[in-house]
Amino acid sequence: MSIDSIISSLYVFALAAFLGYQVISKVPPLLHTPLMSATNAISAISVVGAIITAGSGSNVSRILGFLAVTSAMINVVGGFMITDRMLRMFKDKTGGGQSSDAQSKEKKEA
Repeated sequence: MSIDSIISSLYVFALAAFLGYQVISKVPPLLHTPLMSATNAISAISVVGAIITAGSGSNVSRILGFLAVTSAMINVVGGFMITDRMLRMFKDKTGGGQSSDAQSKEKKEA
């Protein structure tokens, strides 16, 4: 890789990170769960791309592909955990179901 392509790649990465932070920080809490579902889907697509990258020939691409797969999977799993937690909080507030504490107490009593 030439120095120019490395610098332009770092420039694009820095702009994407800044723009992503600005967009996510402006999201109201009501839209958080649908947004997390969409980003989980995008992360799952990036996992596929990372697996393809990890399977290519050079050692550098294998290492970078492995790091990309690891990072994307952490993002996917964390996103699902956060989405599940938020949905449970919403369910408890609206009276649509019992909290997990109430369910565990009923199981102990039975």
